[in-house]
Amino acid sequence: MSHERHNRGGGYRKRYNQRDRDDYDDRRRDYETPDDKLKTAIIKLGEVDPIEELPRLEQQIRDHVPRNIPTLSEAFRIGVTEQPYKIPFYAALLRLLHNPSELAIPDESPLGRLILEDFWKGFQSYLDKVAWRDTRLCIHFFAHLTVAKLISVDSMFSLLRSFTAVLDEFGVSHGRAKQAALCAGEGLLIAGPVLNEHSATSVEEIINAIQAYVDTTSQQKWLVSPSTRISSQALPHDSAVELLEILLTTLTALNQSDFKDTATCMPQPYTLYPDIDTVVLKHYDLPLVLVPPEVIELDSMSADSSEESQVKKDEWPEFFMRLFQNDVSPDPSTPPGYVIRTALLDIVDIFEVNRKDCARLLLEYPKWNLPGTFKPKPGATIAVEPAPGKDWQLESTIIETVLGAYLILPESSRKSIYYIALITELCKLSPSTVGPAVGKSIRKLYNSLSDGLDVEAARRFAEWFAVHMSNFGFQWVWKEWVPDISLPVQHPRRAFMRRAVEFEIRLAYHDRILKTLPESMQSADAYTISEQAPGPAYEYDDPTNPHHDAAQAVLNLFRGRAKAEDVIAHLDSLKSSLDTSDEGHVNVDSIIRSIVVQSLLHIGSRSFSHFLNAIERYLALLRNLASGGTSGTSGTGNPEAKADVLTATAVFWKHNRQMVGIVFDKLMQYQIVDPTDVVAWTFMNGVGAGQLAELGGPMNLSAFEWDLLRGALDKANGRVTIARRKIVALRKEDDDARARVKARADETMDVDAEPKEIDEAKEEAPPVDNPILTTALKAFSSLSKEQKTALSRTLEGFVACLAPSSTAPHANPQSRTVTTEEAWENRANWERDEWNAWETWGWYRQFCRLYSPYLRAYSTTLYTVSFAKFEHEKDPAVDLLKLVWNIAIGQEA
Repeated sequence: MSHERHNRGGGYRKRYNQRDRDDYDDRRRDYETPDDKLKTAIIKLGEVDPIEELPRLEQQIRDHVPRNIPTLSEAFRIGVTEQPYKIPFYAALLRLLHNPSELAIPDESPLGRLILEDFWKGFQSYLDKVAWRDTRLCIHFFAHLTVAKLISVDSMFSLLRSFTAVLDEFGVSHGRAKQAALCAGEGLLIAGPVLNEHSATSVEEIINAIQAYVDTTSQQKWLVSPSTRISSQALPHDSAVELLEILLTTLTALNQSDFKDTATCMPQPYTLYPDIDTVVLKHYDLPLVLVPPEVIELDSMSADSSEESQVKKDEWPEFFMRLFQNDVSPDPSTPPGYVIRTALLDIVDIFEVNRKDCARLLLEYPKWNLPGTFKPKPGATIAVEPAPGKDWQLESTIIETVLGAYLILPESSRKSIYYIALITELCKLSPSTVGPAVGKSIRKLYNSLSDGLDVEAARRFAEWFAVHMSNFGFQWVWKEWVPDISLPVQHPRRAFMRRAVEFEIRLAYHDRILKTLPESMQSADAYTISEQAPGPAYEYDDPTNPHHDAAQAVLNLFRGRAKAEDVIAHLDSLKSSLDTSDEGHVNVDSIIRSIVVQSLLHIGSRSFSHFLNAIERYLALLRNLASGGTSGTSGTGNPEAKADVLTATAVFWKHNRQMVGIVFDKLMQYQIVDPTDVVAWTFMNGVGAGQLAELGGPMNLSAFEWDLLRGALDKANGRVTIARRKIVALRKEDDDARARVKARADETMDVDAEPKEIDEAKEEAPPVDNPILTTALKAFSSLSKEQKTALSRTLEGFVACLAPSSTAPHANPQSRTVTTEEAWENRANWERDEWNAWETWGWYRQFCRLYSPYLRAYSTTLYTVSFAKFEHEKDPAVDLLKLVWNIAIGQEA
């Protein structure tokens, strides 16, 4: 930049360089190889009209010389796995390429057969890598080719059976079984007409195999259903659907009609062409395959495993919420609805890398489905007759699908911000049609808050609502929800309003959001928006505070950037003076910790960089305070002292709860406090420690406390993961070094030496332990212990909240009563304590299902610590706690 400022040629040079780059790009396009051009043409099939383009593209492929079969099959593979909505048309193109060529050599395989044979090699590589999505989409392609009479029915059956065999594996994980069932089930859905005609018995066998597996997952479904009751394991089917269940329902319905309805579910352009004479060309037999075995993870998650144990996210059934009636968006449990829902999900999943393209393709989806499936766009020039039983609203279907993927429990497959940004892009592309669908979705989700919407789904709903409103001027009709202010203060609807407004303030500023709310929501007794803007609350700023002068002296030391030793010396004298004062009955150490932490945060409150600088400058002082000392003598850790540090932080940032989480994270990062300390403090905060509990009352956990718990647990788990990676890398380096030493020794060994001499030479250089590896193993052991302690403390905290003893202080009297069916049916009369208890139960469920891989690793120890004391007691609350726990760790009763 400075160069351009001082050199008059800078601007011209910049423009010239840009023009030069543009010319270079043009030349690259000009010199694109013929193979690349053909590959691009295949991938871009259907940009205007796929049916009209097929014959032209076929001729272009035939005219291309010399033939490059690998390039052609690669183009098909890319098209099939990255543009699955085009699969029927790629099948039609391959069918055309099976026609004999005018210039064909006698007995030569058709071009289409050569491409198919090479395509199979790519499929085999996907399968070997266990790339489930690519494998499943290739099976879609093979299924269409089977209907097109290009692939033999027997070999297609064999392919599908190889995936149903996975369902019978001993101890198969849900993630693996789910993917295998989708591969087999969706292949059958597409190829069903010809498969059923060939062998109805074999079709029944595939459906029964999927059914048998689905029947084993009922308790898992209860734990991850987004709208379920803690009082009953009955699943409401009108508000959410589970992926494997709707696949099974779809297959059953198609089987009852002998798969005659398949043609009304998806385009089959290849059926327009005559069948190939099997005398001239036999059907292609797909080679036999074996699905690679699952990578076994050690339950102990120890450092002895040679590879890092990846924590799997897809180990639970996937529930998708229904937001619209069946005449607005298709019922996903019907064949057309299932095909549409999964096609849209694939687009959302594949195009995560480009949300703008994803939004455009979603709105263009009707082009790839049967005409009349969706209502025409407003102002459409071509009138299409609605298909019987269809004529759905495209935008509502898309929004329902995207939000369904976003609200999957325990966590979505992609980052939350992707789904939120995708909906924003959809609204920008077609505001007049997508906007109303978004508004209806918000209202539907809001209404479901009263009917048991899961607490984690409600938290994500508030997050999406706030971000979406921030992209569109915070324009929402809040007056619709004014009547709900009369509900109990902890009712899910009121909690949602508080949370959404808090998120909106983070994205804007207090006064901006205050002006968007009706007057009845602005008052303090409405508990919707805070009375003052988020900011620090330095309690020693008040001259009437008895420790005002002492705090000002410490604050001045920090402002003057005094050395840590000088501050510690001052604190020693301050402690002496406070000990001899009239307030000797108070905890002097706690007061000093509060003064130091709040004063330091006050210095750092101007900006995030100020905060980090302050923490790093006085790191030794903070660690000393957290160890229980105020002098130069360091300690090993004092739970009470660490709790004081966290409480002082919470008091200072009581008007900005986001900063509480940020500061806690940094205190853990700098090892001033441990994750276990944050967990312990969080359960204390449930009864008002640090003046941060939402509205006081007995022991409970709100979304704020959950965020703190999750931050602490993620920190503990993340440290173990990093330590394990380091060990794996060091072991690899160690093995490589040993191998090099051995190789050199073998090279220098006398070839004529006696075997005994060779053995003695090898024994002369015993392996030396790597000190770095030894240190890493010790660190891993220490971090694993910390991880187990944090998980154990969290579980103990939940048990103490939800099954409190008769002598427990601050126990919620309703924690047991809300677990009954009778109480749930009477929820219209619930007050604050009941809703508090219900929300705490919800966060316990989220804790168990989200961290199940970690809990499973220490299940015996954790169970003994938290549940052994209840062995001989009959307590419905304890039974429910155990039920959730057993489902989460895979020990269903």
